[in-house]
Amino acid sequence: MNLPLPTVLFTPSWHAELELGYARFGESTRPVQRRHKGPLRVQKHLYAEGPEVCQHIIVHPPGGIAGGDRLDISASVGTHAWAQITSPGAAKWYRAAGPAYQQLDLKVAAGGTLEWLPQETIIFSDAQAQLSTSIELEGDARLFYWDVVALGRPASGERFDLGHFQARLDIRRDGQLLWHERQRIVGNDGLLDSPIGLDGQPVFATLLVTGEIDSERLEACRSLPNAVRGDLTQLPGLLVARCLASEALLARGWLIDLWRLLRPALLGREAVPPRIWST
Repeated sequence: MNLPLPTVLFTPSWHAELELGYARFGESTRPVQRRHKGPLRVQKHLYAEGPEVCQHIIVHPPGGIAGGDRLDISASVGTHAWAQITSPGAAKWYRAAGPAYQQLDLKVAAGGTLEWLPQETIIFSDAQAQLSTSIELEGDARLFYWDVVALGRPASGERFDLGHFQARLDIRRDGQLLWHERQRIVGNDGLLDSPIGLDGQPVFATLLVTGEIDSERLEACRSLPNAVRGDLTQLPGLLVARCLASEALLARGWLIDLWRLLRPALLGREAVPPRIWST
């Protein structure tokens, strides 16, 4: 007797990889590695500030990350090279029956500089987002890093009532741990509204930049007019800034204002915003 075969439902998912490398040739930074698999790309490299700073824009054509998806991104910046990496728009993590993953591995050689400046990450209610970031610095390598996370979609009346957001960030210099952080936020968790948590704000942002600034510039950063609740802390060799905000646009605006003040002091260059931020 022939029995009917059971119905099996397959959930389509993407496994995407992107590997980038940069090296210094004379007065110019050039991309020397660009390998991709699946739906991850970089647009043509740009030199908005001249040949020393190579700018790349990472594009994820599907437009969002769903359950089962996995993104693996790595970037390596060579000695005295300078790479600035950003994105054309928000990364959206959709509601899903299973987890989705992103692994980010960044390496900067001695004398190199990396600016990792993506636009915001939006975590839909009932998404299961798991992100892991590892950054390795050698010698006097410099890093300017930020991330903006928006939980739910307040403009659509959507709170982060279901699902979870989980993130891990490690920064090391010559193998020694500079920064270690783990976050786990569950939908409808009490910390979403608690004054010792997100205090009812759906957006939080973090900026980490290597180096130290004087008290005058630190106060100038703290005095920036803004509509966020934020502050900065100077640690040995690492400046940390955090904020809570009602909208991602406000948090990103605060980070950009800080970048304008801090980039000349810590990286020795005036801040030239990528054109993609204005589109």
